[in-house]
Amino acid sequence: MKILYGVQATGNGHITRARALVPWLRRLGFEVDVLLSGRPRDQLFGLEVFGHYRTRKGFTFALADGRVRPMHTLFHADLKTFWRDVQDLNVEDYDVILTDFEPVTAWAAKLKGRECIGIGHQYAFQHPVPKAGFNYLARTILCWFAPASTALGLHWDSFNSPVLPPIIETDQAYRAPMVGQYLVYLPFDSHERVMNLLRAFPGVAFTYYAGVDAPYQERHIQVKPYSRAGFKDDLARAEGVVCGAGFELPSEALHLGKKLLVQPLQGQFEQCSNARALELLERAQVMRDLNPEALRRFFNASPVAPVHYPDVARAIAEWLKGGRTQSVQALADQLWAQTRAEHRQVSPHFARHLSPG
Repeated sequence: MKILYGVQATGNGHITRARALVPWLRRLGFEVDVLLSGRPRDQLFGLEVFGHYRTRKGFTFALADGRVRPMHTLFHADLKTFWRDVQDLNVEDYDVILTDFEPVTAWAAKLKGRECIGIGHQYAFQHPVPKAGFNYLARTILCWFAPASTALGLHWDSFNSPVLPPIIETDQAYRAPMVGQYLVYLPFDSHERVMNLLRAFPGVAFTYYAGVDAPYQERHIQVKPYSRAGFKDDLARAEGVVCGAGFELPSEALHLGKKLLVQPLQGQFEQCSNARALELLERAQVMRDLNPEALRRFFNASPVAPVHYPDVARAIAEWLKGGRTQSVQALADQLWAQTRAEHRQVSPHFARHLSPG
């Protein structure tokens, strides 16, 4: 059987999910073609697991200083190219069409009357999960950006809805954290603004992943270019993670038992809603606009225990292989029954009472 799998590439979280799902699909005998959109090909990295893949322009949200700019987004949208890509995409030769909020694949399936299965965090917002900034524009984007006839939404809790746990690479084992070592990933804020924040805490060791060409060290801050393999290793060793309020990296941090501080992208309803959900679940602290006081509180917070998520990628692949006879609700119930918060002994916390420099 052949699968066409569209993956939104504007953020690394969608790609990370695909890295977990594609190998399981192929292991169960599916032939998988991957299409990515939303980021230029020369800015993509760590895609070896896909083998050959295609790219299309798709849509990219315009950002400035950690905010979404809706009017700039609309002004720069290339609707003519998008519509041509939708019309030209062959979906007839595939038995199954998947989209992780990727619009070219989703709209090509819709245009040609094919079923499209949406797999991703955004599809969870079709249900009564925590929402913030959920206005008319947000509802319109959710309904029309990458429409799916069947949706497998993902979230950190079921919220009494038919949504699944996060898709993560479950081979990442728990490792005792290195006290005082923090991983920073804030790609939507300017490099200099982030560096100025980190410089204010000379007693903390930071590993900061940013859009630089080569790694360098500035006193207590190690700056590294984007690299999936290196990032996973630094994540495993960190005591805590400072990142945007996306979905995939916080999911990995929760699975590994990392303290978590998130900064939602202003004007982006998904990240604002994620921050709200994490606060309600008491799984993370929230920072606004690179606030040093929020960072200080985070450093002094207690350690956390890992949340063990099952192999959701494998379960979805087996669900597809089995002909989808199981309802989405039954699949969700099965996976949440396998999810547990571990109550292990964690290393003693040493309060550092850090103050901005």
